Amino acid sequence: MSAVATGPDCKPFRPGAVAAPSEAAALRANHRWKVLGIGVAANACFSATFSGIPATAVFLRSGYHLSNGELGMALGLLGLGVALSELPWGLLTDRWGDRRVLLTATAVWLLVMAALIVPSPAHIPGIALLAAALLVTGLLGGSVNGSSGRAIMAWFGEGERGFAMSIRQTAVPLGGGLGALVLPSLASAHGFTAVFGLLAAASAVSTSLAWRWLHQPPVHDDTNSSSTALPAGPAPLRNPAVWRIATAIGLLCFPQVAVLTFASVFLHDFAGMGTAVISASLAAVQVGAMVMRVWSGRYTDRHGNRRSFLRLCSLLSLIAFTVLAALVLLAAQFLSGQVPMLSPAIVAMLVVAGICVSSWHGVAYTELATLAGASQAGTALGLANSLVFIAFFLVPIAIPGLLVLCSWAGVWLGAAICALIAWPIFLPSSDGRKSA
Repeated sequence: MSAVATGPDCKPFRPGAVAAPSEAAALRANHRWKVLGIGVAANACFSATFSGIPATAVFLRSGYHLSNGELGMALGLLGLGVALSELPWGLLTDRWGDRRVLLTATAVWLLVMAALIVPSPAHIPGIALLAAALLVTGLLGGSVNGSSGRAIMAWFGEGERGFAMSIRQTAVPLGGGLGALVLPSLASAHGFTAVFGLLAAASAVSTSLAWRWLHQPPVHDDTNSSSTALPAGPAPLRNPAVWRIATAIGLLCFPQVAVLTFASVFLHDFAGMGTAVISASLAAVQVGAMVMRVWSGRYTDRHGNRRSFLRLCSLLSLIAFTVLAALVLLAAQFLSGQVPMLSPAIVAMLVVAGICVSSWHGVAYTELATLAGASQAGTALGLANSLVFIAFFLVPIAIPGLLVLCSWAGVWLGAAICALIAWPIFLPSSDGRKSA
């Protein structure tokens, strides 16, 4: 069945066809929520993969017989795959359209992993094979982020894009939260065949939705006029303002990635928490981030203060990770390792820090896409996500080394420093338009 939308008179509307203004407005009002839903579904499925697999880190380490360094390398290559593919996928999205780019083979590859790259009593896949498999997963999955964001920029008007993009960004904590709740227990009870098989099934569902409903808005649509569709300045890769925001987004993701990839190991090894507490803590981070993303999108749409909100998130993240590092140092150094006394406070502060550093994405991506213009939003979002997933590559590799040099206190202090560096980059500058 082809992807055909219907207008208010129930006649089929073909993508790229000319529609009357009233028909186009009615189509937009009815269909844009399907487009947003597809974006949410696609991002949630991939988030369940790139956030859910690290949530199984304890079982990955034991099931595949990995050291902390090998674990970090494997998880880091998942992020590297996305980082390498995001910008090319973004450029292809601007050229081919969202629908073609979203129809990738991620589900097929995850099914291959479920069948061939899982530990069993007879065979334990080596670190090289596991790392290569996760790298390919990232390369294929990188198609999701820029393409679904560009579709939302095309279907929603300026006064509602922050809200819509923030709803789309709730898919990241939604998928990550579901992954954190389900995948560790699934890995423990049924192994990684079940983990990769479930992720493959979810990806197949989101692909079918994109095939059915995702297309470009009608041609004669006043809300998709040249004022919103054309770039607001130079081409994204030659626009200094786009590079500033993209760089700040990448930097502020370093502490977020630290939480997503190694929080489970931290809570298990340092705080002595079990699987239930670890899953609940990571899920709380994702649910809190999801709520904050929706609220922040609506709030900044109404007040036109995206840059100041982003600076506030950087400041709150700096404070939260500094307090977390202090609690860890207090438990390790001054209480002679009596961690259980501070375990509730440590878990609570980790959740607070994780929410603070995960609540700003919709606002930041809206600001970035607005600077680039809706017609080139795929390239700008691809650039930002390339920098984001460089963090997913570097952070898991760096954390084992930081643990050797300065323990968990140094890891969380490093996260605080990244938030501190990001803060001034979000300041408006004269090289691009200011926040809406």
